[in-house]
Amino acid sequence: QVLLVESGGGLVQAGGSLRLSCAASGSIFSINVMGWYRQAPGMQRELVAWIANSGKTNYADSVKGRFTISRENAENTVSLQMNSLKAEDTAVYYCYAGGSGWGDWGQGTQVTVSS
Repeated sequence: QVLLVESGGGLVQAGGSLRLSCAASGSIFSINVMGWYRQAPGMQRELVAWIANSGKTNYADSVKGRFTISRENAENTVSLQMNSLKAEDTAVYYCYAGGSGWGDWGQGTQVTVSS
């Protein structure tokens, strides 16, 4: 089992930036991929971005060119730099870590973008 703790959410004006971080502890040796999902009120949880141990990344079309995911293996953390934020980015953002046959979630952090 992996424990994930997010930080860095908050309130920002449209066009601004925020950086989310997620620290993993526990069975970190079994992690193959880490990423971020988000869930807006009344909507399903959706993928924002993920990064594999190899460094390969994948982004939702809605955030390409604005968000950057990075991973600091030595510190067992994954970060999401969010630039040019829009009102539609408002959501609870969840950190995710997964391996062979398992996945764990963080508790979520609120991001609110005011227009």
